[in-house]
Amino acid sequence: MKKRRVFDIDFPDEVEAVPEPSVPAGTEEARRGPMASAIQENATALRERQAAEAQIRAENDRLAHEFVRMKKEGLIVDLIPIDAVQTEKLSRDRSAQRDPDLDELKASIRDIGLSNPIQVEVIGDTYELVQGFRRLAAFREIYAETGDEKYVRIPAGLMAAGETLEGLYRRMVDENLVRRDISFAEMAELARAYAADPKTECATVEEAVAMLYASAGRQKRSYIRRFATVLEGIGSALKFPEAIPRALGLELEKLISKEDGAASRIKARLAAAMSTSAEAELDVLRAVLAAKPAPTTKSATPAKVKTTFRMAVPAGTVRCAVQNGRLEIRSEQDFSAIDQRKLEAALESFFKELE
Repeated sequence: MKKRRVFDIDFPDEVEAVPEPSVPAGTEEARRGPMASAIQENATALRERQAAEAQIRAENDRLAHEFVRMKKEGLIVDLIPIDAVQTEKLSRDRSAQRDPDLDELKASIRDIGLSNPIQVEVIGDTYELVQGFRRLAAFREIYAETGDEKYVRIPAGLMAAGETLEGLYRRMVDENLVRRDISFAEMAELARAYAADPKTECATVEEAVAMLYASAGRQKRSYIRRFATVLEGIGSALKFPEAIPRALGLELEKLISKEDGAASRIKARLAAAMSTSAEAELDVLRAVLAAKPAPTTKSATPAKVKTTFRMAVPAGTVRCAVQNGRLEIRSEQDFSAIDQRKLEAALESFFKELE
């Protein structure tokens, strides 16, 4: 018997032949070996995967562009914290007095929810309110009264940052123009605030009305300008300007524009009456009109703005409005912080230069 070695391997005496795959003669597969076929199959799979990835990327890009477009137009809606919404960038076209109809809006929100989301501009982690001042106020009051976490967040259309200041104002104004409850005094006050804002391009109230209320009719813009005259004359003495009806406001504008001292007289009457309600204040205004003396015109033609211009100075951009007997200078500089003697010296030099 032959001694078996440790590393000997037993092979079967007969090896069963493994049939090779049948490859048609003359084909490409018949001409290349198994390794080449495997490489070809891997390359084909890789191309298919790359094509699928490219298709996915293209779809993602399309969705991203669509998202940006919808966000720019304020069509993306989300629930945002009411405390994260700011109302400082735009002067509101709403009276500082509490809206008496706010309770009705609050009842509607409790019953059926908010059907029309507010509109906000996204600024980092905060939001700047564009449309929906009353809706936001209603949510805040409901939460303060109930503590219900349901009202901690409010539905909001999200606008991407970058909209021009003019565009934001137009969005706010155009929404309110379709409502019947916005008063001429509130619209006029917004125009005055817009013209006084150094960040805007309008130097006069007339320009501000033309820009903000471009969607309104010509006659309506005329009424707004006339109410602005009323507010400029007696606005500081009015507690409920939004309650002034159109006809009464136009009569007041006529009186203030044509009669010397009319504005001072009306303010004195308002101060003496110390009205605590809108109706009482309106009664004072009607009484003034009923007792008005024969008007004495200031001149044959009322003074109009002759020139408006702006110029750059070291302190920033200065806007000037010039008319007969009046010069307005508007700047971001705080003139009240300047020493009076320095201002007097500057004015003296100014008038000497004019001479």
